[in-house]
Amino acid sequence: MPFRVALTGLRAASTELKVTGNNIANSSTTGFKQSRAEFADVYATSSGSIASVTAGSGVRVAEIRQMFSQGNIDYTDNNTDLAITGDGFFVVKDAQGQYFSRAGAFGLDREGFVTNATGQKLQVFEPVTVAGQTTFNTGQLVDLKLNSDIGAPQETSTVSADLNLDADVTPFIVAGTATDVATTPFVASDPTTYHHVTSTTVYDSLGAPHVATTYYRKVDTALAGGSFPNAWQTFYFVKGQQVNPLGTAANTPGVLEFNPDGTLNTVTPPGLSNPKEIPYAPFNPGTGANNISLSYNYADTSQFGSEFAVNALTQDGFSTGMLSGFDVSDDGTVFARYTNGNAEVLGMVALANFANPQGLGVAGDNLWVESNAAGDLILAEPGSSNLGLIQSGALESSNVEVAEQLVSLIVAQRNYQANAEVISTADTITQTLINIR
Repeated sequence: MPFRVALTGLRAASTELKVTGNNIANSSTTGFKQSRAEFADVYATSSGSIASVTAGSGVRVAEIRQMFSQGNIDYTDNNTDLAITGDGFFVVKDAQGQYFSRAGAFGLDREGFVTNATGQKLQVFEPVTVAGQTTFNTGQLVDLKLNSDIGAPQETSTVSADLNLDADVTPFIVAGTATDVATTPFVASDPTTYHHVTSTTVYDSLGAPHVATTYYRKVDTALAGGSFPNAWQTFYFVKGQQVNPLGTAANTPGVLEFNPDGTLNTVTPPGLSNPKEIPYAPFNPGTGANNISLSYNYADTSQFGSEFAVNALTQDGFSTGMLSGFDVSDDGTVFARYTNGNAEVLGMVALANFANPQGLGVAGDNLWVESNAAGDLILAEPGSSNLGLIQSGALESSNVEVAEQLVSLIVAQRNYQANAEVISTADTITQTLINIR
């Protein structure tokens, strides 16, 4: 009798209703991937049976397959929200193990770790600095943590001056070489004894700021019969006190000498590591910090006929700072920004992929786990190995099309009703047999 055949149909239709209902229920779930019920027919065969005259035994659920198509990207105002455009999974971890997810709604826990709603920590590749360049150790995953403590300061070691010293000014006359005392002695408080002045802030080892001022004046050695028509003296002051070039006597200026085409020729005294830097003697800032020992780099300074200009005046120190925010670039690089203007690379978001993502085990809470059917785990940087890119401040929505699911719901309902009708018809036939006299 067809009762059992119809019963398998009822079970299949019921499963399809559950799958469709689950899809609809999660239509607003971030990173959710819809499922599809797949069915196979059932035949009861034996040795020597003839398939052409064998009635089927019903239907069974062959697989509930997840569909990993891309969901829409919805933009948010939260930098900790991340979305993957393309293939790949975020890697998260807790004490129970490692999981994979497309849901990028991350936040911070009390210790500063970046976690999802269920507490798993986002995994990144650890940054490694080699020869001043930051790379990433793609062979090891670490928890991503934002350090909200006060950032340590960095003492200034180099000031880089990109200036143009105008060639048309009237030089001061000196007795012999460009480092000699001029007929008009330099006085910092008297602007008639120099041509130009610049100031910048430098930092000691405790992060305390100090104003550094440099005075420039053009000189000529015509009194001694020599000629330095393109020489400039520099006088460096910190907190109102003159600091002399390293290894020179008191009140000795540094000297910049330019070529006839306006490019820098030499500096005096030159630095050991860079011949176009003037190193200065250590200066005690008076804060209990280490002495400030820095150099002025004039490699980008010129002397052209145009007006004096400060194109850039930068230094490599900074004060203490608090975490003000962080950014994630499309290649997954995580930058922390601090209130002192400093930025720090914290890692690179790791993406995972599998030969058969549909074979992953479902763990709930928008998480998947490895399985033998999924194939080997592949960990790589975003944008490589056919992996997608990272979009910061955005979330991937569910890939469920509600209209499509409602149609599937109607079809499953009709299937259920039709199989119930088979049972009703079989019951009528059975009753007829029973009533035979």
